[in-house]
Amino acid sequence: MMHQTSGRWRLGLGLSLLTVFLWGILPIALKVTLQALDVYTVIWFRFLMSFVLLMIYLYVQKKLPTLEQLETNSRKLLAIATIFLAANYFFFMQGLALAGAVNAEVIIQLAAVLLGFGGLVIFKERYTLRQWFGVSVLTLGFMLFFKAQLTNLITAQGQYLLGSGLIVIGAVAWAIYALIQKQLLQSFSSSNIMLIIYGGCTLLFTPLAKLNTIFTLDILHLGMLLFCGLNTLIAYGAFAESLEHWEASRVSAILALAPLVTLISVWLVANIFPTLITPEHITLIGIVGALLVVSSSVTIALGKSEEKGTGG
Repeated sequence: MMHQTSGRWRLGLGLSLLTVFLWGILPIALKVTLQALDVYTVIWFRFLMSFVLLMIYLYVQKKLPTLEQLETNSRKLLAIATIFLAANYFFFMQGLALAGAVNAEVIIQLAAVLLGFGGLVIFKERYTLRQWFGVSVLTLGFMLFFKAQLTNLITAQGQYLLGSGLIVIGAVAWAIYALIQKQLLQSFSSSNIMLIIYGGCTLLFTPLAKLNTIFTLDILHLGMLLFCGLNTLIAYGAFAESLEHWEASRVSAILALAPLVTLISVWLVANIFPTLITPEHITLIGIVGALLVVSSSVTIALGKSEEKGTGG
């Protein structure tokens, strides 16, 4: 039996927009943090911090998962989701270290596209003709943005292509995780799912983390690391809960707005703190592509569904 949404689409929309904002500014904080720490330690800390804070919250609320729940057939799905989310973090972080924040955030949106099509195929969600037109415009917008970025980075093409390839692998891994996450809502609350996955991912990265390097950080990089941890907890919590109330295909369309938040954030930070991150130059074609992504995402997400009973 496949998971069905609650139909509270306004709540799903709000949670999706919160996720977009947090994921949009995250690459900047990660880029700064990677100046002082290695990829494995950053990932490990983000998962550990999220796990500890969420466990404390669920303990106080008396909502921790029970042993009976953990003994269900969902254990295999939980294990698979944990592995694929860990893979997503690893490949995205490695790719981010090689490519710019804006480029990484645009490329990772392939994950949202795959999630949307997964919702259509696996969960039998449907698009209207107007929404399919939105998908076409979304694709065109991405193509224009990619064309502009490839032109800008032609001098560093080898590094860019390697970083891009790693991020694409991370995007595929994330889409698989997200689809499993939606199905797991049949057996667990979104917070319980994330608690188990955070704990599993923390264990996976513990042998690779260099814990002593965290104690050598200055105020700036420690603050960025703590922000990344909080961002992980809140953003993924909002995303997981949005899938409870809204179709995966619509959530994925809203998530496609994240690169625009990154683009604006990079421009602001680079102008206010020019020594913190390197500014990224976007051509007029790239801006047009970004605007097409915005308009088509809204069309896809807010278009009326053909399925009955999914309004709200």
